[in-house]
Formats: sequence, structure tokens, C-alpha cells
Amino acid sequence: MLVSLTLHQFALIDQHELSMAQGFNVITGETGAGKSLLLDALSLCAGERADSAMVRHGAAHADIYALFDVEDNDVVADWFARHDRELDEPDVLIRRQLSQTGRSKAWLNGTPVSLAELKNLGTLLVNIHSQHAQQALLKPQFVVQWLDAMAKATSLAAQTESSYQTYQQLKRQAEEIASREAQRQDRIQLLESQLADIAPLLAVDYTDIEAEHEELSNIEALMQEASHGLHLLDNDNDEPDVMTLLGQAIKLCDTQVGVSQTFEQASEQLHLAQQQITEVTGLLSDYADQQLPDPERLQTLDSLISLGHHLSRKHNLPAADLIDEANSWQEQLEQLENEPSSDAMAAQIEQAWQEYLALATKLQKKREKAAPTVSKQLVKQLQPLALPNARCEFVFTKKTDTSQYNGQGCYDIDLLFSANVGMPMQPLHKIASGGELSRMALVMQVLQATSADNNTAKPMLVFDEVDVGISGGTAQVVGELLRELGQTQQLLAITHQAQVAAQAHQHILVQKHHDEKTESELLVLTGSTQVDELARMSGGVTITEVTRDHARSLLAGVK
Repeated sequence: MLVSLTLHQFALIDQHELSMAQGFNVITGETGAGKSLLLDALSLCAGERADSAMVRHGAAHADIYALFDVEDNDVVADWFARHDRELDEPDVLIRRQLSQTGRSKAWLNGTPVSLAELKNLGTLLVNIHSQHAQQALLKPQFVVQWLDAMAKATSLAAQTESSYQTYQQLKRQAEEIASREAQRQDRIQLLESQLADIAPLLAVDYTDIEAEHEELSNIEALMQEASHGLHLLDNDNDEPDVMTLLGQAIKLCDTQVGVSQTFEQASEQLHLAQQQITEVTGLLSDYADQQLPDPERLQTLDSLISLGHHLSRKHNLPAADLIDEANSWQEQLEQLENEPSSDAMAAQIEQAWQEYLALATKLQKKREKAAPTVSKQLVKQLQPLALPNARCEFVFTKKTDTSQYNGQGCYDIDLLFSANVGMPMQPLHKIASGGELSRMALVMQVLQATSADNNTAKPMLVFDEVDVGISGGTAQVVGELLRELGQTQQLLAITHQAQVAAQAHQHILVQKHHDEKTESELLVLTGSTQVDELARMSGGVTITEVTRDHARSLLAGVK
């Protein structure tokens, strides 16, 4: 429940902290006094979008604080757990700050919170019913959604909607695949042809092939160079060679090893060099004495090099990059080959359709089972509201064509209504007056709010202009209905009817002052101040003892 609401520099309010009662809270005041300010503030704390016009003129920003008691509220506790937030205390403090620049910030228990998160949490804390709720009754989907809520079928309805969307998505996908089937086959053939062309290069390392080809093309000259190098390093002729000179140097250093450490180090390095040169002479000797390569090998390399050059020109890529391009072609080919054809998707579409029909059928049975009871509840609540002859009935008409089926099911659902004896029932939007729609909307909202599990914590109910289209004794019944609802759930309602306001557990007056600055003030009324406000609402601007007596009689009649 909402414990308190604190407003700072908000619209016409300078600074005010309002404590809320546990049951039925009512807001009254002259037209234009600012009664909707509290609802606007609550909406902001429930995640609605901000408007810089809500910041009091001359102030840099406005702040709103809403403190909720969530002790034993498992739904809110679960929300905190799912969003990795701690809930150490039985209270939730929401702060919303609005700036003149149009920006806004939000905090949850002192920690910044996104608007999306706040809105998600807000639905668990506050349920605001607009004064235009009766207009929603004219939309067929509202009646269907309301019936589902009353029938405890909201979850099943969501599954049905999701199943229908899955079916539609598969149909669109199959149509798209069918439309590009020819292009898909052409692309597959092209990729297969390109991969066949490049297949010989995929089995080798093209860089190694180029190096081997370069070497074998010059093998005879390289063998001669190897012989010449070998002659310089070691030969049997009288010409000086490296090994002979190196041997002389080693002998010179070895004779001085015991005299100088330098000669000892030089000797070690020279012996190492002698070993390395010996290995080099072996390599050069083997290279110089090798047999000439097989001409077929050189021909194979020529063919691979020529293919690489040809494909390089064809695809405008360096030959060395063709392998990466071929890998890309292979991935594209696999994707195209694995993409289901429109024929192959027919089975998936049929399965999705059958799953949808099964859910829609189950949902329809649940609606039809609940409809008579829900209709009786509607009539029972409407009759005391100056509609003694009210009758209601849900009518289900199966759609004539399966193409008309939708996410809400296979049936059109109408709520038929009649307010007068002898008059046939017709769809609500065709015959109901504004006052009748208003009462119907109120009753439907109350029934939905009270249909929830009694063991489940319920959000605070907020009614904007709850008395639209009613007066007199009907207003009295509405007030009693809201007071009764307030026994199990916290409510806040704006009303212009004294009969409704008198039933409240807490009466809040909003009044406007015109001093140096226009300012709205919030007052919790009790005793004589409440009597005077009820008298004003009943008898107009001039308050007399007669209107006061009438106000006292209203309060005395509260049960």
C-alpha cells in the first residue's frame, strides 16, 4: 500500500507530504484546483513519461517521493530478486525528479533505476483507471481481455496470442523463401561452380607452391652456385679455402690457451664455427649433387600457378587470398543448402497451426465456462446502480473463415446489454448511454480488481473521475461499493459527488490559493471541515445549515 506521497516544487504545489490511509481515500475540490496532481505524481512514480510543464514555475526541478509498504508482498519481493536488487526493509521508496530541461531521473530505494524497470514495478504497486475507461468498452478487444482476466485465463490467452504469431511468422518465412527460390538455386549453382574451379588450390598451400615453383625453375643455376660455395669453403686444390684458414686460426689460438683467457674464448668460438661450416658444406654438397627434379612435378606446379593467376584475374583478388574467399563461398553454400524450402516448411506451418487451434479451443472453453457466472456478477453489481432491469450476456460467434482467426481466438465475442424491460439485448456500444457505460466501466474495474487471489498482494487502485455520469442515490451506491472494496484493498479516487466522498476512510481536499503565487494546498479533512466540504459539494458555493445537516446525514449513514 501507499504510505505517503511527498511533492516538492511540483506544478502548483510548493512542498507537501501526504499520508495515505489504508482503505478508501478520496480527493475532492473545486474544478481547476489541481485534484489530478496527485494522480499525475503517482503516474510518474509508476514509470510514466515526464513533462517539464509539471515543474513549478521558477524552480529548477521538481521531486516526487512515493513510499510503499510491501511487507509480505511476495510479488514485489520476486521482482526485486529477478532484477538483482536488494529488499532489506519492508518499504519501497521511489523518487522521481523532473527538470525544466525536460529530463527526468528515477531512484529506487536510493539506487538509480531505468524508466522501463520503474514502469514494470509500477504495475505491481499502482493500478490507475482512467476517466476514459468507458470509452475502452467500445473496443471489442477490451471486452475479450476483461473476460479473460475474470476467467483467470490471461496466461492462456497470452500463450494463444504467441502461438498465433509463431504461425504467422512461419507463413511469412515460407512465402519469402518461395519468392526467392529461383535466385537461391542460381546462387547455389554459381557457388558450386566457383568452388569446383578453385578445388585444386584448396588442397595445397599456395605460398609454398609459389616458393617451390620459383626454386625448381632455377634449379640448375642454384646447383652450380652450391658447388661454387662449397669450393670456397672446402676444396682439395691448392687454392685457399675457409676450412683451411679456419684450421690455422684454431691451431694458433689453441697454443695460447694456457697463457690468455681471450685466446681460450676465441678457440671455443672457432671450434663452434668449424662445426657450423662443416654442416653448411654438407648441405651444399647434397644440394649440388642432387638429381634434377621430375619434369612432371614442375609441370604440376606450373599448372597450379597458372590456375592461381587465372582465378586472381577472374575474381580480382590476390591469389593468396583466394583460399579465404573460397571458405566464404563454402559457408554461403552450406547456408543456402540448409535453408528449408517452402515445401519443407509446410509441415512446420501445419504443426504451428494445430498448436494454435489447440490453445484457442482450450481458451474458448474456459471463456464459455466462465461467461455465465461473470454475466451474473455484472448484473448483480449493476442493478443497485439505478439499473434494476439490467441484463448482460456474452455471445460467442465462430468466425466463418479461418483467415479471420487471430491472436484472440476463433470466435467473435460480444457483451450484450439491456437496461430496460422488454428491450432486446444488443452489443454494448450500440445501446448504452454515457451514464450506463460509466457505471458498467466502474463495475468491470471493481470486479477485475476483486477477482484476484485474496492471498495475493494487490496494487493500489486509483480511479480518475469515478462519478462520471452518476448522481443521487446511484452515487451513494458507488460510494458504498468503493468503501467495501477498500476493506481489502487500498483505493484513491477523485469524485465530485458528496455521496461518494462521504464513504471514504480518508478525505483529501485540494484547494487553490491566489496570493503572490498561485498555489494548491492539500488538506486531510475531519470533523467540521469534512462536513463543510461535503456541504459545498451538495449545495454549491453558499454553505447553509441545511446543506451541513445533509452532509452530516451522509456521514452518519456510513457503515
